[in-house]
Amino acid sequence: MVQALARAGCAVTLVLKAPVRTGRLVDPLRALPEVTIRSPHAEGLIEGDQGMPAKQAAHVLSRIDSEEPFDLVVVRGRRLAGKLTGSPLAGRLWTYLTDVPQSAGEFSGSAKGELRRIADASRILLCQTEELRCFLESAVPATAGKSVLFSPVVVLPEGLDGREGGAPEGRALKLVYTGKFAPRWNTYEMTSLPRLLAVRGVDAEMHMVGDKIHDDPQDPGFSTRMRTALEGGQGVVWHGGHPRAEAMRLTAACDVGISWRHPDMDASLELSTKLLECGALGVPVVLNRNPMHERLFGTDYPLFAATESDVVDALTLIGKNPEVYNLAVERCRAAAAEFSLDAAAERLGRYLRQAFPEENQAVLSVREGRKLRVGVAGHDLKFFTRLLDYLKSRPDMEVRVDHWAALKVHDPERSQELVDWADVVVCEWCGPNALWYAGHKREGQRLVVRLHRFELYARWPRHLDIDAVDQVICVSPHYADLTREMTGWPADKVTVIPNWVDDQGLDRPKLPGAEHHLGMIGIAPSRKRLDLALDALEELRRDDPRFTLFVKTKLPWEYWWIWQREEERAHYEEVFRRIRRSPLLAGGVIFDAYGRDVAGWLRRIGFVLSTSDDESFHLAPAEGMAAGAVPVLLDWPGSDTIYDRRWIHADPSAIARSIGSIVREGRWEQERLLARDQVRAAYALESVCDQWTEMIAGVPISTGA
Repeated sequence: MVQALARAGCAVTLVLKAPVRTGRLVDPLRALPEVTIRSPHAEGLIEGDQGMPAKQAAHVLSRIDSEEPFDLVVVRGRRLAGKLTGSPLAGRLWTYLTDVPQSAGEFSGSAKGELRRIADASRILLCQTEELRCFLESAVPATAGKSVLFSPVVVLPEGLDGREGGAPEGRALKLVYTGKFAPRWNTYEMTSLPRLLAVRGVDAEMHMVGDKIHDDPQDPGFSTRMRTALEGGQGVVWHGGHPRAEAMRLTAACDVGISWRHPDMDASLELSTKLLECGALGVPVVLNRNPMHERLFGTDYPLFAATESDVVDALTLIGKNPEVYNLAVERCRAAAAEFSLDAAAERLGRYLRQAFPEENQAVLSVREGRKLRVGVAGHDLKFFTRLLDYLKSRPDMEVRVDHWAALKVHDPERSQELVDWADVVVCEWCGPNALWYAGHKREGQRLVVRLHRFELYARWPRHLDIDAVDQVICVSPHYADLTREMTGWPADKVTVIPNWVDDQGLDRPKLPGAEHHLGMIGIAPSRKRLDLALDALEELRRDDPRFTLFVKTKLPWEYWWIWQREEERAHYEEVFRRIRRSPLLAGGVIFDAYGRDVAGWLRRIGFVLSTSDDESFHLAPAEGMAAGAVPVLLDWPGSDTIYDRRWIHADPSAIARSIGSIVREGRWEQERLLARDQVRAAYALESVCDQWTEMIAGVPISTGA
């Protein structure tokens, strides 16, 4: 982490949690430019020679930060992060979480509460794997939008380039394991491999590196059996414990790494760094088959194993077939290449640019060198969250929020304070908030109002003093035209800034079978037309029952204002009756809970549907495109001003024909990548943020700002 941050352009201070007993790890870091090593024990901040408990570490970090505040603070571990949630470091934490529950059944209420507090206090949550990120977002909604990938980093020791040569010939096959010796790691079973392979005519040695033999309360005799096997010879070579660099040199001198574990660990959300180190060294690995490993190594990787017999079969295969061995080496090297130090630095650099936008002199010049004061007012900011985060992160802006308790409910004194303070006020929604601020606006103050479909058909725009408003923002050209037509406002006061799409956060690997999965996000009110999506699904399932519709939504009766309408209830009663009774729909419609874990949910979706009668923008297809799904829309008014005509269809039958032909002709991969490129070009978060910055400051700003 220190090396990657330094390469990404940070001045890094590493605070050691324990006294330095050997310079083996620390000395190379001291030699790096812009890296400072702080040892609280050596500096007298900590008495004794033991490591710091989390509470003490939190105090020390806060004290060091007070000397010269850091821009970001990277911490690893749930316990320490939990102690820092109420500290002055809250808001600047980049928390690396690994020690979290690995399944829904392990999640207690207290664990969820602690992780929610950590998420609230963290600017970014660093997750080791995509699986962990998606699981966290599903279990703890507060982590959504903050969770990013920071995969294990493989750094080879200086002078070690890895194993040379192909499959071994004329000598024993050298197997290697490095790490702790514990029951679920199958380390005792590994010691039998030389004997079992000998029966198959393969001469082999099992090299074991490590000295930590675990005591297992459920298997009291394990440690004795393990030590006896390590010391007993019979093809087992025990090297004992070694520093990491030496352990890697020993690994590079062997032919095959063994990372075969108990099936209980197949669902682990973590990725073994030692697995990647073997790959970087050119040493192929025998390992369990699971979705994470299949994504890394390919479904046809030859060294997947579930049982001891599988391991022996795989080793016998490569022991007698050099071409299979060489294929495994190539796959492992390719997988490890994604986890290099350069790749980690590039990824961190991207996160740093997002978290710390460059200062722009054009913005500063608006107020003669001081920060521009921006106020944001509204009752519901769910469509403005990432924009708000971005504005708060700009070094040339200061942002305050007037959060209204409800559509018509606010604290007039707090609102007046914002008027007295702000250079610019942004009203999210053209509702009572916009009317109030238009009536109280100061001379020389800019007022920007964002209007959605909801307000356009209400009474508030008719009562808005448009002369007090500098700019009205609509999210699509069609609704901008409709707004001008319905309100009579000056055309130049109504402009378009599209909805933002978190193109980076949504871009995640697809799960197997996604090409047969259709998705809808939100089915209420009835104008979303779930019934038309069912029409298309029935046609698809006549030819291929693998097609399935996943619906991520609140159910209509969860919206009181919808369910109180008789025509709405009648519509949904008919739709659900049809789902129950139609033979073609049986087992083909799956409802998933509404939540913020959309990015993880979209991994399984190959096509995102928009079958509405009317939309101002409809974000779901754009989010699907960013996630690598193909958008499928009916021709609602204005859809072609937002989306390419190639994705828009005349009716449900046309939708079914299009989806069926894309999958049948093998074009899904090509189409989804085209859609992803289109949404990045039009609605990427960074681009939309730039447009908002221009609008708020009232001055043009270069794209790179």
